Amino acid sequence: QVQLVESGGGLVQPGGSLRLSCAASGSIFSINAMGWYRQAPGKQRELVAAITSLDSTDYADSVKGRFTISRDNAKNTVYLQMNSLKPEDTAVYYCNVNGYTRRWSYVDVWGQGTQVTVSS
Repeated sequence: QVQLVESGGGLVQPGGSLRLSCAASGSIFSINAMGWYRQAPGKQRELVAAITSLDSTDYADSVKGRFTISRDNAKNTVYLQMNSLKPEDTAVYYCNVNGYTRRWSYVDVWGQGTQVTVSS
């Protein structure tokens, strides 16, 4: 089994910053892509940012220039640095990791979600 543990969410004022972390553990052996998604009330889950094993990144247009995704391969951890936060960034943020176990079984795992609220 593969487990993801997320941390770093919370309440912040507009213009503030937060850093989300997601650590993968368990039977995962080779990680391909790691990413962050978010889901606001009444809306569909959307991609926020993703990073591949070659450090290629992709961002939603709405967060470009404000959010930065990075990964620490030694720790199997992905980070999302969120700056200049806006009220419309308020959502539950989910970590996603896909890759292979030591038996080369493909896995695609979601974290439990962490709430980010941007409000004055």
